[in-house]
Amino acid sequence: MTELHEHLEPHRAELTGYCYRMLGSGFEAEDAVQETFVRAWRTYDAARGPLRPWLFHLATNVCLDMLRGPQRRARAMDLGPAVTPGAGLGAPLPRERWVYPIPDDRLDPAELAVAKETVRLAFIAALQHLAPRQRAVLILRDVLKWTAAETATLLSTTVTSVNSTLQRARAKLPATDPPAGEVDEDLLSQYVAAFECYDVDALVSLLHEDATESMPPFAWWLRGRESIHAVMRAADAPCAGSRLVPTRANGCPAFAQYLNGEPFALVVIEGGDRITNVTTYLDPELFPLFGIDGSKARPADEFEARAAY
Repeated sequence: MTELHEHLEPHRAELTGYCYRMLGSGFEAEDAVQETFVRAWRTYDAARGPLRPWLFHLATNVCLDMLRGPQRRARAMDLGPAVTPGAGLGAPLPRERWVYPIPDDRLDPAELAVAKETVRLAFIAALQHLAPRQRAVLILRDVLKWTAAETATLLSTTVTSVNSTLQRARAKLPATDPPAGEVDEDLLSQYVAAFECYDVDALVSLLHEDATESMPPFAWWLRGRESIHAVMRAADAPCAGSRLVPTRANGCPAFAQYLNGEPFALVVIEGGDRITNVTTYLDPELFPLFGIDGSKARPADEFEARAAY
């Protein structure tokens, strides 16, 4: 078993990326890969052929089992229109309703270098619109570049069926805006300085005119620099005194936000020469996943009381 474990570990990163695209949650992707390894320990036989295809076969079955629930994961933008300034947060939704982030260091660096857009939050949310088998075929064929024959073998089906499923998946996949590129490092430095001082004017000046902002677990979200400015101006400096610790998520810069010295949220930043989207996950349980100290995390029921916008 120890010898097999040594052969399994080199496949962890690419399997994590695959399971993440299938499931839309870094937490669930980690669980799926671990279950894949457990099944591999129980079932792998070199007579079956190479290890990698067998692992993807097992991972696909694990993900399909995990996707039997009735609800798909989503971003706030997929759940309803943008709110107007002054609207309440509404009730928080359970974690399993949200597309959740994944740390860059859990993914295959080579894959990130050539297919970064396929782990962006918008693309992961778009994948959730596909039926599970359609999702698997599209990821294997269009993202991981498996051949139709390889995919058919993995899914125990025919090349004709794979090609037909891929065609339907491509037609059903919602369009997403192309990524704006890498956020400029100087822009990030300005963002951190403005955020930690809660300088509203400076923060808003860094946003694209059509920037969006959301705050899972709430379906509440904003579109447009003016709306974001109005909401932040009306708030009573809820994030004053915050400290941001840099990390990376979904191929983007991200920050662990500490408020009053305690873990509070994970902030994912998207954009180019201006920030186009800010997603603030009010879930300190993400800190350990990202290798960040979350030992003093506050319970989730305090979020609504402390989040002012």
